[in-house]
Amino acid sequence: MDRNTITGFSLLAVLLIAYIAYNNYSQSKYEQKKMADSLAYAKLHPAPAIDSARIIALAAASDSLAKVQDTAANATIAPAFRKGLTAQTISLENKNIRLDFSTKGAYPFAARLKDYKTYYGDSLYFFNGAGNTFSATIPTGTVNAATAEMNFTAQQEGPQKVVFSADLGSGKAVAMTYSLPNEGYMMQCQIQLKGMAASALPIRWSETSLHTERDVNTERMNAQIHFKYKGGEHDYFTVKPDGIDKTPTEMPVNWIGYRSDYFTSALISDDGFTHTQIKADHKGFDSTAVAKQNTTTEVPVRADGSVAMRLYIGPNHYNTLKSYGLDMEEMVPMGVGIFAFTRYINKWLILPVFDFIAGFVSNYGVIIMLMTIFIKLLTSFFTYKSYLSSAKMRVLKPELDELRAKIGNDQKQMGMEQMKLYRSAGVNPMGGCLPTLFMLPFLVAMYTFIPAAIDFRQQSFLWANDLSTYDSIARLPFSWFDHISLFTLLMTASSLFLALYNRNMTPQDPNNPMMKYIPYIFPIVLLGVFNKMAAALTFYYFFSNLVTIAQQYIIQNFIIDEKKLHTQMKEARLKPAAPSKWAARLEEMQKMQAERAKGNKR
Repeated sequence: MDRNTITGFSLLAVLLIAYIAYNNYSQSKYEQKKMADSLAYAKLHPAPAIDSARIIALAAASDSLAKVQDTAANATIAPAFRKGLTAQTISLENKNIRLDFSTKGAYPFAARLKDYKTYYGDSLYFFNGAGNTFSATIPTGTVNAATAEMNFTAQQEGPQKVVFSADLGSGKAVAMTYSLPNEGYMMQCQIQLKGMAASALPIRWSETSLHTERDVNTERMNAQIHFKYKGGEHDYFTVKPDGIDKTPTEMPVNWIGYRSDYFTSALISDDGFTHTQIKADHKGFDSTAVAKQNTTTEVPVRADGSVAMRLYIGPNHYNTLKSYGLDMEEMVPMGVGIFAFTRYINKWLILPVFDFIAGFVSNYGVIIMLMTIFIKLLTSFFTYKSYLSSAKMRVLKPELDELRAKIGNDQKQMGMEQMKLYRSAGVNPMGGCLPTLFMLPFLVAMYTFIPAAIDFRQQSFLWANDLSTYDSIARLPFSWFDHISLFTLLMTASSLFLALYNRNMTPQDPNNPMMKYIPYIFPIVLLGVFNKMAAALTFYYFFSNLVTIAQQYIIQNFIIDEKKLHTQMKEARLKPAAPSKWAARLEEMQKMQAERAKGNKR
């Protein structure tokens, strides 16, 4: 770039800068003159004062006009579908339950069980507020309308009956009648159609159960959906955290039940429900709610245009549910899964005895003690047989030690000689195990019965203020082990003492040294398992251990005379005795194993 070019660009830049500066100066002068002119004009022509009252009046008139227009529009709409109507709350109650309904939808949105309190002493609501709906889809002729969205007028006939009516226009109407008995938890529900025909009504039933117990996680773990096929079997499934979606078979369902630990609601139709779809979950809930179920189904409409149903909202109490004759007592988990066999023990033995004792004993800790003694007496024959077998083994221990010293490390030969000794002395090596197997079902039956029985709920005993939950005596800073249950500690300590006592009274197998440690490991493992379980259950096992120790001490020291037993066993050896089939088969198997072992060595 030469000198002339540089000079030209410099002049152009100076001119551009001078133009921009002049233009900005002129614009500023213009704005100042415009502002001065505006101020002068405002002084010469002042603006009228603002009439705020007039503006408010005009706005009110506009709102009134809008309301008049809405009212005029509503006048052409059937009363059931009009907007802006204020909903009223109607209550039904009897001795045991109070239900709150809204005239908007005509369904119960709150249920308070008057005989019960929450764990923290508040009024117990099974459900309350939003998320609780009972709605039928009505065929109006043009569109299907849900009763949950309709306006109803309520006519209450005493404290236990109310009739909700909705005018759908064109001579069509729907009435929903609810009635309670003088006492109890079963509410009658009838839907009556007028001017409309339908073969079945779709029903939507939703409930969000509230937290009522000590541990909401335990409530969620026990939340289940149950249903009973009409004239068929009962089925159920547990509510999972991420939700479940269950469709029963096309068979009509007699009732659908939702249980949350100790309380239950069930929708019942004698005509049967069809096309049932059940959804439930407890994902994302805070600690105030347990789980939510949402059921859609269809119920037949009778020839007179009516639909009859019942709604049970009450305790998950076996005898109460059984009294309705609908098999709803199946919702009480007295034995499921691998413990299903205990259901029959609980229904036909444990529950009747429990009810009998509870009829004249009010302290549930004492009831557990009496139940324990009853079971121990019932199984005392098997207990005696087990201890007798152990005593025989102790009497033969010196002879077994002599055989072991003579034979050495040949385990197969030792086994054969041991069986000969047992057979000659009339000892069954399984005599100590079989009686224990007969007693095991009762231990498992109580394991399933006590946590399922609402009778223990909020019953206090010693330091436990609620036998249906754990008895915490200390808090710990661990999420997986956040407290210490004293009854569980006592159960563990008594189990360890019993294991030590049995070890001293029972001959040990020197060829299997690990077996002697198992009785000590097992109670410690159970400490973590039972720490969060019901205090009634851990107290039962603790007291059962005490009775077992006392029972064992009495039998071994005052009933079984080992010297006399030894003499009887010696006399039995002098008598020829045919070997039992089981012993003969076991001996034959041992001989075959010994011969096979010799063949392998060759």
